[in-house]
Amino acid sequence: MKPLLPLALLAWLSTPLIACAQSASPQLQQPEIVATYPHDAAAFTQGLFIHDGALFESTGQVGDSNLRRVDLETGGVLQQVNINPPIFGEGSTRIGDRIFMLSWVSETGFVFDASTFELLDQFTYPGEGWGLTTDGTRLILSDGSPQLRFLNPETREQTDTLDVTINGRPVRRINELEWVDGEIWANIWQTSTIVRIDPQTGNVTGLIDLTALIPANLDDPRDAVANGIAWNSETGQIYVTGKLWPALYEIRLPANDE
Repeated sequence: MKPLLPLALLAWLSTPLIACAQSASPQLQQPEIVATYPHDAAAFTQGLFIHDGALFESTGQVGDSNLRRVDLETGGVLQQVNINPPIFGEGSTRIGDRIFMLSWVSETGFVFDASTFELLDQFTYPGEGWGLTTDGTRLILSDGSPQLRFLNPETREQTDTLDVTINGRPVRRINELEWVDGEIWANIWQTSTIVRIDPQTGNVTGLIDLTALIPANLDDPRDAVANGIAWNSETGQIYVTGKLWPALYEIRLPANDE
């Protein structure tokens, strides 16, 4: 479990997002729920993505970390590989016939065969791993800081970085990532906010508020935060969920916000 922040500090960190959202740019968007699906309420969601219509999810917590293929309609796990302790699983993404997955503080990444979930390789990186996505050619990694890292998927070496800012101010606690139609979308840890990042400049161009989607009566509301974004590049559908959430949502942005 990532260490929780004092409430006063958490409020201070969230203030720039709220203040900027109320200015002319970036725009704060309220998503519409298109459909609601069951989600494993025991899954500490760290990564979420769709490939060829299939939903994949990586989960965290030591002893409960795994990579899984999930039936979208039922939320049932169709295929799973467990990550042994002391690894705390984090974000994941797919390039070609391989799935890449991070760990939190073990400085270790994993490469799986996308069909069989066979472990093909491991790699190392300095510091923490939080979220992971791809622009189709590079891995894009977040580590909780305002800086994203770009990795070569073949060598896993860092090739570039991107500083993420909102109205010139660094954006901290960038968590789960998803490449969405030419943008990088990211959950901000311990908030209900998704930021839309320009991958060329690092500027936040929009904010999406998921507050209305947070399920009621969560067993652990401080840990059960919004986390998990999946974009179906073939259909344009977007799905979101959270850690320990019993629901996964298909959402769309209102036409006048797009």
